[in-house]
Amino acid sequence: MSKSDSKATPGQDPDTPAHAPTRSGETGELDGAEIRALRKARSMSLVELARRADLSIGYISQIERNCSTPSVKALGAIARALGVTIGWFFSAGSAGPGDEKGIVLRKQHRRRIGFRDGFVDYLLSPDLEGEIEMLLTHFSVGASTGEPYTHRGEESGLVLKGRLEITVGDRTFVLEEGDSFRFSSTEPHRYRNAYDGETILVAALTPPSY
Repeated sequence: MSKSDSKATPGQDPDTPAHAPTRSGETGELDGAEIRALRKARSMSLVELARRADLSIGYISQIERNCSTPSVKALGAIARALGVTIGWFFSAGSAGPGDEKGIVLRKQHRRRIGFRDGFVDYLLSPDLEGEIEMLLTHFSVGASTGEPYTHRGEESGLVLKGRLEITVGDRTFVLEEGDSFRFSSTEPHRYRNAYDGETILVAALTPPSY
């Protein structure tokens, strides 16, 4: 699951450098709107992003408005500050015909973020411009989202495979395959794989938290 203060590991491999695309097919023309959408979804101001990326506010603003094309070094710094790889910003641009953009996301173009805690999020929504975000999360054995955390909005989900333990406030539940849930994200919450194999979850969050 998305966790804005987690230390996301860019790409498919924890050691993948932030300046490298995560998989083939993630190429195309950079759209600064993808950077702006992700920044806003993370509730991060231009000032904060500029500080984390060690770039000027004006420069990042120009990139987001497609008035300036960033260098590989600058784009890598922005990606690291937002916890993703450079490939994140290109995948939407290669997602199919123009009339599909913002509506349809083909399986092969899903964006992926791996976490050192042992789980991987795949963004199922075409982008982060809407009011809702869908995620597919794979939890390896023993994986969890760490300490309980909070953010605005609500989230709900369906366990597709395995067994998932969720903690909401002072209550803990174990969900089996086919079980579903919903709760306010303002309550401290965490997820943990309670299965001896992989657990897979499909979830919806509003507003987007990536």
